[in-house]
Amino acid sequence: QLQLVESGGGLVQPGGSLRLSCAASGFTLDYYTIGWFRQAPGKEREGVSCISSMYYRTNYKDSVKGRFIISRDNAKNMIYLQMNNLKPEDAAVYYCAATPRSLCELQRSKYDYWGQGTQVTVSS
Repeated sequence: QLQLVESGGGLVQPGGSLRLSCAASGFTLDYYTIGWFRQAPGKEREGVSCISSMYYRTNYKDSVKGRFIISRDNAKNMIYLQMNNLKPEDAAVYYCAATPRSLCELQRSKYDYWGQGTQVTVSS
């Protein structure tokens, strides 16, 4: 049974950093592209970043470029999202998602499996 479990969320001040983790189980991570999405109250779920299964190609939402870094460790079945210089508008529930597609895309419809989410709050 394919499962994704996020962790690492919390409360951070503007300008601070958090590292989110996504633990994958029940499937071979090597063959899956992984995306990070977020959803703020009253807003649509949006793609933040993704990393492809082949060549580890990455993609980022414009507003997080230069601040967020996605990475994966297939040997540990883990995917990470390092978030730096956090802003109040980054506050949301963050989800990791998996797709067997090899392309790294930030469209929600491309992903088949989802975690339960972890809350990120950015406030002073």
